[in-house]
Amino acid sequence: MSRFIRVFVVLTTLLGASFSGLTYAAKDPIYTGLFNSVAVSGYDTVAYFDEGTPVEGSKKFEYEWMDATWRFHTAANLELFKKEPEKYAPQYGGYCAYAVSQNTTASTDPTKFHIKDGKLYLNYNGKVQKKWLAERDMFIVDADKNWPNVLN
Repeated sequence: MSRFIRVFVVLTTLLGASFSGLTYAAKDPIYTGLFNSVAVSGYDTVAYFDEGTPVEGSKKFEYEWMDATWRFHTAANLELFKKEPEKYAPQYGGYCAYAVSQNTTASTDPTKFHIKDGKLYLNYNGKVQKKWLAERDMFIVDADKNWPNVLN
């Protein structure tokens, strides 16, 4: 065995042993970027309902809710969100709805959305969204059962 391989095996064994006792903290209830606290990648969640399309929010119209920063395209949308954040916030904290139905979490593409019964659902990408939409009602039932325990 080469010296490099032996050193690699020893290091990975030591690192594995030192990390094996660690416990991981629960995920945040609102999905945000890795290096910021912006919800829905800065998209205006009210616009999904009122305009039927993803619209980027502005730093001029920000609101802190559930330890996340929410951005809006207009002051009017900001005010609507302030009055009823639960109405406009995406389901499952903005995590991928399909992933939550599978008892895990994943990031989302804010352009991959769907509104059903007045609720906003986001998906990881177009391929996942296609799968989600094919059996959406069943996946919603599963995701509702998994949420919020999937965060632990």
